[in-house]
Amino acid sequence: MSRPLLFLRPAAHGFTVTLLVALAGCGLSSSRDAAKPEHAAPVAELQRAPVQGALSKRMPMPAPMAMRMVSQDSAAMAYRSEPREHYANLPDNPVHRVAETPVSTFSVDVDTGSYANVRRFLNQGRLPPEGAVRLEEMVNYFPYDYARPTDGSPFGVTTEIAATPWNPHTQLLRIGIKASDRTVAELAPANLVFLVDVSGSMDRREGLPLVKSTLKLLVDQLRDQDRVSLVVYAGESRVVLEPTSGREKAKLRNAIDQLTAGGSTAGASGIELAYQMARAGFIDKGINRILLATDGDFNVGISDFDSLKQMAAEQRKSGVSLTTLGFGVDNYNEHLMEQLADAGDGNYAYIDNLREARKVLVDQLSSTLAVVARDVKLQVEFNPAQVSEYRLLGYENRALKRRDFNNDKVDAGEIGAGHSVTALYEIVPTGQKGWLEPLRYAAAPVAENKPAELAMLRVRYKPAAGGDSQLIERPIGNQATKASDDLRFSAAVAAFAQQLKGDGRYTGSMSLQDTAALARSARGDDPFGLRNEFVQLVELAQSLKH
Repeated sequence: MSRPLLFLRPAAHGFTVTLLVALAGCGLSSSRDAAKPEHAAPVAELQRAPVQGALSKRMPMPAPMAMRMVSQDSAAMAYRSEPREHYANLPDNPVHRVAETPVSTFSVDVDTGSYANVRRFLNQGRLPPEGAVRLEEMVNYFPYDYARPTDGSPFGVTTEIAATPWNPHTQLLRIGIKASDRTVAELAPANLVFLVDVSGSMDRREGLPLVKSTLKLLVDQLRDQDRVSLVVYAGESRVVLEPTSGREKAKLRNAIDQLTAGGSTAGASGIELAYQMARAGFIDKGINRILLATDGDFNVGISDFDSLKQMAAEQRKSGVSLTTLGFGVDNYNEHLMEQLADAGDGNYAYIDNLREARKVLVDQLSSTLAVVARDVKLQVEFNPAQVSEYRLLGYENRALKRRDFNNDKVDAGEIGAGHSVTALYEIVPTGQKGWLEPLRYAAAPVAENKPAELAMLRVRYKPAAGGDSQLIERPIGNQATKASDDLRFSAAVAAFAQQLKGDGRYTGSMSLQDTAALARSARGDDPFGLRNEFVQLVELAQSLKH
């Protein structure tokens, strides 16, 4: 079933917003096709419930995007109490020997949905399933004090090395990227399409009522130049509200208030209509984005997940991106939400309460809407004279082949205005005990060619306006320092993610109590209370583990 999604913010020259409301549930069988490096382990089985219903008609779409439609009676559409959430389990990134694999390459990820979803589970008194925990999304949920760009590039780069809190033989290398920020007044005009799911499963507190409150937060941001359209679809799609100026806030709120949940939905027609509307209102050099608000439980409609992802990937070439906002419980299809955002060059967030809605759609709206760099890839080449082994923490579904780094045809992640991205590597300095057995005949690395360099960091990106990719190169020195509060806190979040997944291979004897203590001591300046809330979540998880 689908749910309402809101992402909008006033731009300097105005927004065009189209709101699409799905009046039913659509089910998608999904698969993960993230690029994997040659050495990566195979993707684990996807945890998902079978799609229900019989095959029905096909949507009139271009041949490569044709999607099977599923029909289902209203009784089967009713909300079911048994949990049937959909997640994908990926194996952790492996440990690499620098002498054999000195280069690590991956796409950036600014999604934060995993953290809010994990928080939802813990607040409900349940430990999250393993597939719900994505380490990089939990670490990237929090703001950090990173250097801003000063040389005309779209983002600044920060690196730091310090001791690992869970292993005395290793160090943590933190790489931080901070995009240039923009005020709302500086944003380009936006043409936004809100695609909202109002299916039967949305008829609960965490569903449509929360979506409606979230939409109203966006309405409050609109200016006279901005425009919003509201579209609903059940058995067929229809326009509820034609493009309306942001000055008519009462009219917009009234349209939102009238939304009700129930019935069945031909979801594919609504998604196709969303792209049609985005193309019809396309703003050259502006923001053109679909905001999909749903629980992702598409039990009626599209059942071919690959076709849907292909459609999003094709449409992004025309300048229309897709962002997903997840709502709901028990039947939530998190795998679909995260992968659709990836395919559509957008970002994914999970909305578990109104405070999170305000964070994503008010406090961070510029980041949500305005892209400052596209296809951003990171590559780290480790110096074998300084590092013997390493592992990348998280980003399992963002791994790229080494040759993909210089290939501008390979898609990667986008960075929005003001976004920050954090990547953590756990490294074994040469001479320290590592995870792998030493090779009998391996030649000892020779310290040459600037041995004081721990690694070389390369960042490749395309300007937001288009064109060939640009390259940033920064050497990383080998001097470890006293860890900053930001590094210590991000390390606590990384430890927590690994502990939630029940994998003690790397965190060893570090307990949840130790994690909470580390995070508590590293809260620093916490104006929004996010770090303090994290400490409480760790303590909550500790009580649930007993």
